[in-house]
Parts: sequence; C-alpha cells; structure tokens
Amino acid sequence: MDWLHAFILGIVQGLTEFLPVSSSGHLAIGKALLGVEPSGDLIFEVTVHAATVLATIVVFRKQIWKLLCGLFKFKYNDETDYIAKIVVSMIPVLIVGMFFKDWVESAFSSMLVVGISLLITALLLSLSDWLSRNPLQLVERRNGISFWQALVVGVGQALAVLPGLSRSGTTISTGLLCGVKRENMAQFSFLMVLVPILGEMFLDVVGGDFAASSVGVLPLLVGFAAAFVSGFFACKAMIALVRRAQLKWFGLYCAIVGILVLLFLA
Repeated sequence: MDWLHAFILGIVQGLTEFLPVSSSGHLAIGKALLGVEPSGDLIFEVTVHAATVLATIVVFRKQIWKLLCGLFKFKYNDETDYIAKIVVSMIPVLIVGMFFKDWVESAFSSMLVVGISLLITALLLSLSDWLSRNPLQLVERRNGISFWQALVVGVGQALAVLPGLSRSGTTISTGLLCGVKRENMAQFSFLMVLVPILGEMFLDVVGGDFAASSVGVLPLLVGFAAAFVSGFFACKAMIALVRRAQLKWFGLYCAIVGILVLLFLA
C-alpha cells in the first residue's frame, strides 16, 4: 500500500464511518478495486478508525466534557448513568476482542463475507426503519436507553466487527428494534465506540503490532489525516441525516452493493 492508496482509503473510511453502510466493508471493496493486497494485520483499519474516533471526540466535545464533569462529581447522576450504560454496551465487543480476534482478522480478507454482511445490514436497516414507524410502547428510560437495551446494542456492535456489517447501522438498528428512540440512539451509537477503538489501538502500540505491520509509516499517517478530515466534516453533516433520514434507503444502497460484490465473485 502506497500513500495514494492510503489517502483514498482514508477518505472512504471518513465518509462511510458515520453512515450505516459499513466503513470496513467499503475499505475491503476499496482495497480490491485499487489492487491493494490484504495485509495480515488490521493496523491500517485500526489507524483510520482511530482517526474517525478522534473526529467524533472533536464533534461531541461538549457532550463528552459534560459526561466527564458529571462523572467526577462522584455521585450517581444522569452523566454517570449514561457512562455506565456505555460500559455495559462494551462488554460483548470486549469478549469478541479477547477470544475471536484471529477469526475476525481472517474475515477481512474474504469478499464473500463482505457481500453477505452488506445484505444482512440492508435487512436490519429496512426492518428497523419499518419498526420505528410502529414503535414499541415501552416505559421511557433514563437518558432514553435502559441497561438491557445498551447490552443488546452492544451485542450488535460486537457482531459488526465483521467487514460489511455496518457498526452504526447495526447498533442503531438493534436499538430501534428494542424500542430506543432514533434521536437517542444516534448519539449513543457514536459515543459507545470511542473506548473500544482507542483501546484496540493502545493494545496494538503496546504489543508492538505497529512495528510489525506490513503497512509503512507514511501510508498510516496519510490515511489517518485523510480519515480525520473527511470524518470530521462527514460527522457534522451526517449525524442529522442518520437521525432523520429513512434508513431503508441506506438499506437499499447496502443491498445493491452487496449483490454487486456477490455477482463479481460469481
């Protein structure tokens, strides 16, 4: 992978991270179209994901600061309740990271997995879009989400480690399917990923995976910068779109791309 490939893939990551269309799936497709050989590690993917996480932090800096201020009041309040639910949502992806990391890494080299996962994403988005028009009559929870709903959304995030299965699409869909309102789910979906992605990058640095990576330093830096800049503007522009737009249109897009991938393989 050279710097130009990294630049293009970084833009792809930044633009697709905040839409329910699977940034990891588009990265895999982008690599295939550019002729970039899949590496034996996920360092580039982790790097560009970290860039979009940083963009998320910048965009949500006021909300994050409010959560931190509430946390250090050392009493149970709305902020600590929200943080506790984010922690609960991280449990499933932690289990996947501890016990299934090698299997997940091998899935990134399979375009068949990407195509099938995109079709599953399309199904989830269409189903949740229909259900959100006929919402479940549930008791309003503190911060708009309960602990069991946070856990269910966390399971969705854990499954979305597969390329082609959109993380934002899966978490928003699972949240809507279990009764969380769309306006509450959008922010929770974007904030719940911060710690897992930053934690993964920290472990890769400590474990020496960056030094052992087949991707050079320059492509990593270029990819990071491209993903951050494009992700920053995409996040600001697309959060309202994700909250208000009909998810079925994103589902239709994922279905078309997934079918094209499978037809290409056939």
